[in-house]
Amino acid sequence: MTKNTIWVTGAAGRLGSALVQMLCQDTENKVIGTDRAEVNITDLEAVDAAMDVYHPTVVINCASMSDPEECEKNMVEAFKINALGARNLAMATQRTNAKIIQMSTDDVFEGKSGIRLTEFDTPTPQTVYGKSKLAGENYVRELNPKHLVIRSSWVYGTGQDDFMTRCLDRAKAGEAFEVPMDVISTPTSALTLAKFVCLMLDHTEYGIYHASCEGSCSRRSFAQEILRAYGYDDRLAEGVFAGEKATSTLLENLMMKMTGIYEMPHWKDDFDAYVKRHKEAI
Repeated sequence: MTKNTIWVTGAAGRLGSALVQMLCQDTENKVIGTDRAEVNITDLEAVDAAMDVYHPTVVINCASMSDPEECEKNMVEAFKINALGARNLAMATQRTNAKIIQMSTDDVFEGKSGIRLTEFDTPTPQTVYGKSKLAGENYVRELNPKHLVIRSSWVYGTGQDDFMTRCLDRAKAGEAFEVPMDVISTPTSALTLAKFVCLMLDHTEYGIYHASCEGSCSRRSFAQEILRAYGYDDRLAEGVFAGEKATSTLLENLMMKMTGIYEMPHWKDDFDAYVKRHKEAI
């Protein structure tokens, strides 16, 4: 008997792939993972057609244009994927009475306050990426009452074009690289975030949830941890100051703590566990 029929968009990404792998471990789930080649979420007709074929009870939207620099260069495409795509999925899930889980980011905040930000703080994004993701959140919240918006920070997973992979690629080449010491947030592994998302499938909780690991560090400190963990000289990560681009975005998992549903690990414990799993797998 099928418990949940789950459609994961952006299934080729680091979070989407982790989710598909984890969800498939429960034989009572029917899991459909698609990427842009299978279903273009910016096309409403394509989304409606997929809904009528897959008949999902839950849609998890991991599809995203997430490179901040690319978003700045191509604002139309960023909003098309991050906002319009979310709108289309929200409309389609509302039509079929399905639940939608919209994956979002700490970039919806300005990152200048230096205090921990809860789900009740007002987002003030300053980048195209942050603005487009907030627009996607708003569409989901307005169009489907059966929604979860889950924000996280600095999500990593090797094998994808993320911060960790870029650090290791530079280290393998013996190249030093500059990393800001005044850009601060919380690394969160894709696997730990996926665990929380999977847990929420069987809860009737709706609204916004922050799901970031506990603690914080700078980009440079994180880069040094990555290098040391894989046996490279951490001096390759050269500290610089971001100046006007310096940010401190710390998510407080307030809803998670109030409901007692889950407890995120400290980012260093999560990272150590991730490295151990990754080394065992290669």
